[in-house]
Formats: sequence, structure tokens, C-alpha cells
Amino acid sequence: MPIGVYQRPSLEVRFWRKVQKTESCWLWQGCINNLTHYGIIGINGKPELVHVVSYRLVGKVIPEGMELDHLCRNRNCVNPDHLEPVMHRDNVLRGINACAQHAKVTQCPRGHSYDLFNTYYRPDGGRDCHICRRIRKDEYVERKVELSKV
Repeated sequence: MPIGVYQRPSLEVRFWRKVQKTESCWLWQGCINNLTHYGIIGINGKPELVHVVSYRLVGKVIPEGMELDHLCRNRNCVNPDHLEPVMHRDNVLRGINACAQHAKVTQCPRGHSYDLFNTYYRPDGGRDCHICRRIRKDEYVERKVELSKV
């Protein structure tokens, strides 16, 4: 081998040397993406998510169309026991983002339940209560009638 040229360590060696194992989580100590705050490692010139790499390194397979959810809610954790393959929608709804918080609401602001028969799904993806929509429509018609009398 020429002077100054060395063989790069294997992915497993590079990966595990950047993992700090605690009693529960295995914390990634390497590069973190500034936007997503997930750990990344370069494989063949491409950035890969470290929790996905960890899952695959221990021999587990992520089914087609699924992604890994951190059960521990720690984005730096690469412990395969803390990762579960789920559909994207389930992963989002398990989180603490606005979509997840909104989906957990079971009643409209006036207290009517969002159920199979009382929920209207708007074209923008939001939802409304049928009872409240009917009330708003009736109030609108009343205002129009009052204005037409003037």
C-alpha cells in the first residue's frame, strides 16, 4: 500500500465507535443533521439515517413502505429495541407535532363529538363538526335575510 494511503475501516467499525451505550438508549455521538436533528453517517458518498443503519446492522429488515419510529422519542437513539417499523401516518400521529395534537382532539370547540356521523372532512385536510357547520349556515342565512329587509 502506498505511503499515506490507508484502508478505511468497515461501516460497522465506523458506526459503533460513534455510539455511546447507556442503560436504555444508545446515543449517537457523530454527525447530526441540523434540520431534522437525526444522526447521519456517510455510506458510499450518501448520508444515511443512523437509526436505520443500526436497525439493519443487527439484521432487522424494514418492510417496504414503512419507516422506523423511535419508541423512546430520542432522535439520537440507535438502540434497535427502541425502534419499530410503522406506516408514515402512524409515525406522524405518534409524535408531538401539530397534526398529532389535532388528531387527538375528539370534540369540536362547542363540545360536539368528532365521530363517524358528525365529522366533515374539509378539502384542505381539516375537519369540522356537522352540527356546527349547520349552525353557521343557519346564522349566515339569518344575517342575509335581515340585510335584505333593510
